[in-house]
Amino acid sequence: MTISFPEDRPFDFTAIGRLCIDLNANEINRPMEDTVTFTKYVGGSPANICIGMSRLGMKTGFIGKVADDQMGRFILRYLRDNGIDASGVTTDDTGAVTGLAFTEIKSPEDCSILMYRDNVADLKLAPAEVDEARIAASKVLLVSGTALAKSPSREAVLLALRYARKHGTKVVFDIDYRPYSWANPEETAIYYHAAAEKSDILIGTREEFDMLERFDGNDARSDETTAAAWFGCHAELVVIKHGKDGSIAYAKDGSAHRGAIFPAKVVKTFGAGDSYAAGFLYGLMQGWSVSRSMEYGSAAASIVISSHSCSDAMPTSAQIDDYMAASRTSD
Repeated sequence: MTISFPEDRPFDFTAIGRLCIDLNANEINRPMEDTVTFTKYVGGSPANICIGMSRLGMKTGFIGKVADDQMGRFILRYLRDNGIDASGVTTDDTGAVTGLAFTEIKSPEDCSILMYRDNVADLKLAPAEVDEARIAASKVLLVSGTALAKSPSREAVLLALRYARKHGTKVVFDIDYRPYSWANPEETAIYYHAAAEKSDILIGTREEFDMLERFDGNDARSDETTAAAWFGCHAELVVIKHGKDGSIAYAKDGSAHRGAIFPAKVVKTFGAGDSYAAGFLYGLMQGWSVSRSMEYGSAAASIVISSHSCSDAMPTSAQIDDYMAASRTSD
């Protein structure tokens, strides 16, 4: 099975949502209490995915909001330096701040993130700042679930979804559940539903889909039941991630697909989902099969979790091809 995308549009991919700063611990294999230095990177799941798509040669753009501070200017410069059209990114004028994520790397298996998300600029994006023409000019719109956590960002995202459906732009919904962003699970489920119903491709972990389906009666947590429910809306493909056990992609034609898992010298676990999404979506947009696209995403994820950063480590197509070739040679 392959997925069809609109043709002859100036932008391949546009993302909307979180733009923040990752501060990754330099002293790994120790708790954050004992960590002294951190390295600064651009962060936020939709930002990472957009950077990943740009590194793979796609024409990309971003819709979002940054703080009027040094960190906001750093983010804007980084996007532009990485070939991402940032004309859809506005600057806050209310005194909002840049979100920060401090990462703790106790071991490759024991990583955590300490988030500062109060009064952040990315959640100040207003509906009037969403450019309908930009979405109409894009083949794909990627929506991150975190952007639905608070107003006015949630209304901006829902409007962007309306524009995408109006203009036939494919919608990818990355569930990206961050509990600290939400008032309660019921609120989360309701707004996630509103986005998922308008999406063509849904990507999330089993636990994220459980949150999305809080009121749907899928008590057995069946992947097949989950996928079937969204095929009744607009979904063509539902990807459910199971960590080390890999991912399963369910297609509307009834097929199910598993991608290969590649070995990695794991430094940290975060960033895997974002790099996977970039590689996977890139493959789909090349007209590849779902299985081949999943394999490409898995290879991209293995590269990023073997690195200290997320955004800086997003690989090029040549790097992924070389990694896959080397992995096959060593088998």
